[in-house]
Amino acid sequence: MPSLRHSYTVTVPEEPAAFPVDKPDLRRKSPSLSRSKLVSTFMGLIINQAKNKSPQGLVGLRNLGNTCFMNSILQCLSNTPELRDYCLRNVHRTDLNNSNCTANAALMEEFAKLTQSLWTSVNNEAISPSDFRSQIQRFAPKFVGCNQQDAQEFLRFLLDGLHNEVNRVTVRPKVYVEDFDHLSDDEKGKRMWNMYLEREDSKVVDLFVGQLKSSVTCTVCGFRSTVFDPFWDLSIPVAQKSSGEVTLRDCLRLFTKEDVLDGEERPTCNRCKTRRKCTKRFSVQKFPQILVLHLKRFSDSNLRTSKLSTYVNFPLKELDLREFASESSERAVYNLYAVSNHSGNALGGHYTAYCKNPALGEWHSYNDSRVSPVSSSQVRSSNAYVLFYELAPPTHSKYQTCRL
Repeated sequence: MPSLRHSYTVTVPEEPAAFPVDKPDLRRKSPSLSRSKLVSTFMGLIINQAKNKSPQGLVGLRNLGNTCFMNSILQCLSNTPELRDYCLRNVHRTDLNNSNCTANAALMEEFAKLTQSLWTSVNNEAISPSDFRSQIQRFAPKFVGCNQQDAQEFLRFLLDGLHNEVNRVTVRPKVYVEDFDHLSDDEKGKRMWNMYLEREDSKVVDLFVGQLKSSVTCTVCGFRSTVFDPFWDLSIPVAQKSSGEVTLRDCLRLFTKEDVLDGEERPTCNRCKTRRKCTKRFSVQKFPQILVLHLKRFSDSNLRTSKLSTYVNFPLKELDLREFASESSERAVYNLYAVSNHSGNALGGHYTAYCKNPALGEWHSYNDSRVSPVSSSQVRSSNAYVLFYELAPPTHSKYQTCRL
């Protein structure tokens, strides 16, 4: 598994296209051209332009043999506006850091090429991601072959690989152990975040990485210690109810609820200098631009893997997460733009994706080679596995939030 680097209202243009379409320059036409012919010619150009307009972002990916997990995540990332633009404008090439790359030297380039193909294709013919697949297999050999894989695990490896290649830090400084216990939690969190950026700083980090706060309190002396860790996604348990609907907020509350550390789990209290019964809880210190929530549907027990198919109701927009934030955390309202789905059971299944096209503002289903429109009501299902949320603009009204 990767290291710790691993665990907008969309403005719709007048024409639903990712790139501006060149308008015909009629000034070069012959001055003898009649007005009716001029209008007819103009309309003809517009019609032809519409007929030939690229289905930008609405192109499928061929299944190369149990690669639906990969296709699902790639479509979700392709519909991440800032990451898409980063690739389309070739900005990634200015960030390529060859000194940090070995076996994964071409991963970012192949990912960018694939994203460009999905958004510049002149027809709706599915694209083969074979070149990209070769590179991700070089970076992460566990994906070699045609075995079924976990989409969330693939996402972690992929983001880690992309980050490594475009890390703005060419030489990572040595890690020094510093005592921050005398600092306030807010100041300690900032220091830890800056130390992280001194080693890990990329466009991928800019988008996907947040900071999690873990607080451990001794039940004997009351001493509280805090640890701040970066995260690429949050793996949250699926809540269980005897009656009533399970919501995403229920799952997040379960993730952030206070746990008791006792028995063999007792940590050493820094004040008591011995192992003590403690309580522990999580909160989000810094929210990322893109928040990835992984619903933990798979679990191992008695040497068997099982899957929870519980329907979890999650909002498509106005998700207010301030309840789960540290006191000093900033705005935390998100809009959903992509979902990676898993249908089937723990022994086998199929991955698809629902993505909101950032140019059209409409939801589509991505099932390997097949792409089709879906209504927003279809996006919620018991197959939802990985949720992709984007931070809402700062002008967002605090009175227009969804409380589940």
